[in-house]
Amino acid sequence: MSVTRTFDLLERYQQKFLNKEDAFGAKQNGKWVKYSTKEYIEFAYQVSYGLLSLGIQKGDKIISITNNRPEWNFIDMGMALIGVVHVPLFTSLSTDEYEFIFEHSDAKLIFISDKILYNKIAPVVKKINKDEIIYSFDIIDDVKNWKEILNSGKESAVYYKEDVENLKNSIHENDFATLIYTSGTTGTSKGVMLSHKNMVQNFIAAAHVFKLSENDKFLSILPLCHVGGRMGNYQTQYSGCSVYYAENMGTIAANMKEIKPDGFDTVPRLLEKVFDTIVAKGKKLKGIKKTIFFWAVKIDLKYKIKEESSWWYKQKLIIADKLIFTKWREALGGKSQIVGCGGAALQPRLERIFWAADIKIINMYGLTETSPIITINNQTKPNLKLGTVGAIINGVEIKIAEDGEILCKGHNVMLGYYKKPELTKQVFDQNGWFHTGDIGYLDKNKFLVITDRKKEIFKLSTGKFIAPQVIENKIKESTCVDQIMVIGEHEKFASALISPNFPHIQNWCNQNNFKYNSKEDIIQIPEVYTLIQQDVKDFNKNIAKTEHILKFRLVADEWTSISGELSPTLKLKRKFIAEKYRNQIEQIYAKQMV
Repeated sequence: MSVTRTFDLLERYQQKFLNKEDAFGAKQNGKWVKYSTKEYIEFAYQVSYGLLSLGIQKGDKIISITNNRPEWNFIDMGMALIGVVHVPLFTSLSTDEYEFIFEHSDAKLIFISDKILYNKIAPVVKKINKDEIIYSFDIIDDVKNWKEILNSGKESAVYYKEDVENLKNSIHENDFATLIYTSGTTGTSKGVMLSHKNMVQNFIAAAHVFKLSENDKFLSILPLCHVGGRMGNYQTQYSGCSVYYAENMGTIAANMKEIKPDGFDTVPRLLEKVFDTIVAKGKKLKGIKKTIFFWAVKIDLKYKIKEESSWWYKQKLIIADKLIFTKWREALGGKSQIVGCGGAALQPRLERIFWAADIKIINMYGLTETSPIITINNQTKPNLKLGTVGAIINGVEIKIAEDGEILCKGHNVMLGYYKKPELTKQVFDQNGWFHTGDIGYLDKNKFLVITDRKKEIFKLSTGKFIAPQVIENKIKESTCVDQIMVIGEHEKFASALISPNFPHIQNWCNQNNFKYNSKEDIIQIPEVYTLIQQDVKDFNKNIAKTEHILKFRLVADEWTSISGELSPTLKLKRKFIAEKYRNQIEQIYAKQMV
């Protein structure tokens, strides 16, 4: 059958995978609990009936804030069947972000996962007088449980079946289906409106690349509220593949061994951690074993796909595989051969290393606003080129502007920003091209290479956007800080270079009898560092964890337009500063290189 709306996946299950016993799997009380295709379909429809019985209507918004779990799919499809807009949120947002989104989205209900999250959310919901709208997946005293909606759906099915069928038939592929919030330049989240077509065309394109089957298992790691995680979740369902949800980031290795997945999704940071763990174990080896280990790693670093490799290299790779790489695959369950990776820049060396170990990293590129895929690498030629983010998916166009910015058109581009028509206009030019804000070029007029971000907002290797000016302006409220530049693009965490408020610091040093002869002496005083560190820690308490400034370096210079760190209008000249303090930045992000 043709899939044009997300909930058409249910009909596809009905026709092609009806007898599947493990459509989904999740750990509950230490055991893997599986849900069949029949249960999936049944629960989704019961949710739709239950929501209608509560008075929820087509076009209403419902928020979900939860860890990855099968229930996410039941409510997601239940909403989609009746034209309700799903608003999935990260569990790690700050209370201010939650408050803004709860009000801005006009949400009618909020689904949460557990008591810890409830304790965080409840005061915010109460503040905006909506504390009666929370439903929990876990059982929490005095909190409504999602099964109340499920049971209501069972009881009222006879009354709402016809309504649901009519609503399904009224929903068009171009209708507004989900609202996904992403960070804005001012620090205020933007609500990205995506249609059914945006998401469906994207996950079908991915499914054709991954080529999973109903006999395969996929470990879902990326949060389902993340557009990439959601796309991966849908594309596996389209293929009939069993989807198992990792418990949390700390249990991934154990879950891999238990499930033995054929593939999984990830962000570069996780691959970095996996490789760092592998190298750490290699360094503990002794004698010939250690020598062989790092010989194999060096073989990895020179990897080229089979069509581009010499006979001699292939022979060495076979030996390295038997001695070393089989153990790497065993650590990932023994069967994983394909990994979806996106959300941030992937180190080319990691891509080659995993491909050499017969673990194909499918690198892709896109934004929340593009649902997300614009380009994706394939498993084989002619649409594969390591070191790039792949070729354009069918039905999508890209153009490189004169300034190097990547522009995009196609079925993947969002409907717009919710309640922000002017902001929507700003990202589309007069010819309808969406401006990504990324800089890049086409290799061989086919494969996209990302080189930079046009705007100052950058991504950590976790995929989280960081708006540096917002953080900088907030930390500069400290009397100890004169200037600050937040850094960390493509790194694991955000950090900063800080030019202290020297007059204030000098007075503080004098009062506390700290001796110094220069500004260099001042920044070397441990107590000065601790003083500023406390202000940074206080700042971190009020923002999302992924935005925390985890490290910083003090510099002995006062930044001015005369010395070059500031522009004539007193804005930071970021490239100049980064180059000037290259050594300090390298110290912050010092890594053990192979």
